[in-house]
Amino acid sequence: MILVTGATASVGRLLVDELVAAGAPVRALTNDPVRAALPDGVEVAHGYLGKRRTLPAALAGVDTVYLAPLPAYVDDFVSCARDAGVRRVVVLSGEPAEYEAQGDPATWHYYRLERAVEAGGFDWTFLRPGQFMNNTLGWAPSIKAEGVVRAPYPNAVQTPIDLADIAAVARVVLLSERYGGQKIVMSGPEGITPPEQVAQIAAAIGRDVRFEEQAPAEYLAGLAPVIGLETAQWLLDGFRMMAEHPMKPEPAVLELTGRPGTTYAEWARAHADAFR
Repeated sequence: MILVTGATASVGRLLVDELVAAGAPVRALTNDPVRAALPDGVEVAHGYLGKRRTLPAALAGVDTVYLAPLPAYVDDFVSCARDAGVRRVVVLSGEPAEYEAQGDPATWHYYRLERAVEAGGFDWTFLRPGQFMNNTLGWAPSIKAEGVVRAPYPNAVQTPIDLADIAAVARVVLLSERYGGQKIVMSGPEGITPPEQVAQIAAAIGRDVRFEEQAPAEYLAGLAPVIGLETAQWLLDGFRMMAEHPMKPEPAVLELTGRPGTTYAEWARAHADAFR
């Protein structure tokens, strides 16, 4: 039995469909089964990683877990999973984990997940995607209202990945014993800058959208009240680093799934309605 945690969330919900299509036995952990709209044949475990009391029942009889990233509660998960006899854990981590490992433990996010699961003695695999294409849905309000996207560091080359490609890789890893002990860095198939992404959105929706470079201080002032100064600064630093050190595509999606990853143009066409 495979337990998918965060089964209502973006990657988790897509992964449930991937596993069902492959004929795998799936149990889905979700706080909101109605919203999750899970397919027939999926066993539902009502609960949440942040509610320890719901975990023993969800983990009973489970061999393998897909672990959604919720670092604040990873120690509770590890304890309950060990008690339940879980053997394998596939963690949705992130590309920054290796960088985090070199820094102050107080700043660990993804690496905190990885360290706890590895110390728990499980057969582990860490999935390390970079930026999500879905992050640019945050541009939709300004595109709809003004036909503009404002962002810092227009020369930042990133390699965003589609959530469906992450789910496809996770399915392959969960259904194979080949990937134990591996840290799988993954990305989309191309390096692309914010102005190039904006151009792809414009083509998808059939209207002009312009890119305006935003001063870093202005970016922080607008985003910090929404997500907090620390997170906003972390994002800003990431853009700066990608401008100084352009990212290069990783081959994991193609190598593990046998098909090319989704391009940003393809993603923009599939999500055009969100920007209209």
